[in-house]
Amino acid sequence: MVNLCADEDGALPLPWLAAPLREVLATQRGHALLVHGAAGIGALPFAVTIAQAWLCEAAEGVARPCGRCGSCRLVQSRLHPDLLVLLPETLRRAHDWPLIDDKVDGEDAKRKPSRQIRIVEVRALIDWTTRTPARGRGKVALLHPADALNVQSANALLKTLEEPPGSTRLLLTCADPEWLLPTVRSRCQRVRLPDPDPALAASWLAGQGVADADGARILIQACNGRPLDALALAQQGVDAAAWTALPLAVARGQAGALAGWPVPQALDALQKICHDAMARSVGGLARYFPHDAVPARAGIAALAAWSRELDRVARHADHPWNEGLLIESLVLSGRAALSAEPAPGRMDTLRP
Repeated sequence: MVNLCADEDGALPLPWLAAPLREVLATQRGHALLVHGAAGIGALPFAVTIAQAWLCEAAEGVARPCGRCGSCRLVQSRLHPDLLVLLPETLRRAHDWPLIDDKVDGEDAKRKPSRQIRIVEVRALIDWTTRTPARGRGKVALLHPADALNVQSANALLKTLEEPPGSTRLLLTCADPEWLLPTVRSRCQRVRLPDPDPALAASWLAGQGVADADGARILIQACNGRPLDALALAQQGVDAAAWTALPLAVARGQAGALAGWPVPQALDALQKICHDAMARSVGGLARYFPHDAVPARAGIAALAAWSRELDRVARHADHPWNEGLLIESLVLSGRAALSAEPAPGRMDTLRP
């Protein structure tokens, strides 16, 4: 699991956060910031590190966050009384950052965790903002991702977002600000987290011990330049060799290449194969796979039909499918699409 804040030596959780962090600390004075950047590049570590820097108690002239002061150590231990990190239940469990009143046993522990930030949690946050800071550096409330707010919880937050009490500051994150209510966007100053440099991202991924330099580049490409997604892919047992071999396995109808993959992950891989095969069929470059690993002669109309089938299933990815049968069916459809020849004598055409 990637660290979410600066460590005891002041090292940032991700190396590509250094420049945007310096810019935020030097230029942003607003009470509500909206950090937006592609999923998988570190919006949550970036936001937590901003909060850590705001609360840091280092002396003047020392780079913040220092990682060594009492405040930084409290953030590292996730016990800082003046930092409230509000995540949906699913992410609180994944990052091991629960709220104080989260139930770890009993009936609440048996129900399916929520993917939303609920109104009761926002009301608790609002009540928390009215209390006096414990350490005198102000308070920070962080909501990640802000698009997990439902309509009721977003509306409940508006007054606090516009005029938080005392020295409270709010940090919100999202992949795309357009997914938020206009009333939420208009109350925040936007901070864009840029995509990491591909070479730096590949170097970092290789440093995690999951791949060599070439393999890291392939996994970064597989995840559209998003290194945290690439790390997750590697931790799920998918290395560069397995990823490179996947298009040919699907072209041969070998559903076993996706055995054990959760349906959403398998769908994502199949959609990327379909995309790259469509690009190659019209003379373009593969985006997610090494170029020569993708079949180049498939008919565009057959690929478009397969793409529509994948999109239709993806809209219901949480349905309780028989995973093995579903993936086998989609792979067989892919084999048919990848082996379909273009119409002779002319370029195959898309049909609605």
